[in-house]
Amino acid sequence: MDTYYSCFLHLKPFNLMHQELLKLTLTVLDDMKAKAVSSMDVSSITSISDYMIFATGNSSRHVRSITDKVTESVRKEGHLVMGIEGYETSKWVLIDLGDVIVHIMQEETRSFYKLEDLWSVGDQTVIPRL
Repeated sequence: MDTYYSCFLHLKPFNLMHQELLKLTLTVLDDMKAKAVSSMDVSSITSISDYMIFATGNSSRHVRSITDKVTESVRKEGHLVMGIEGYETSKWVLIDLGDVIVHIMQEETRSFYKLEDLWSVGDQTVIPRL
């Protein structure tokens, strides 16, 4: 076998990596007592991500600690954190994991923006909570 291709043999198929990342993120959100966790497959309506996850934290401190744990766990499992936005105020934190985007918001922010309604255009597959 060509040496160039043999260096990729240890890599998992993309769809398996997506599922592992999604499951890991949902598990961490559950462990951190995030409220109203929901996720949806948005691959048919956008190219920026395959999945969106929405969660609510009780306070800015709770939102920050959820964010810290998600990013720590994802990195520990070998996945990349592409970026984090909103951490300073922690009313709405967006964690970009590439194929999974996580929105962690305080309740009043989530109620105001209603992102699930925005992304629930057309035929969406909502992924049940673990």
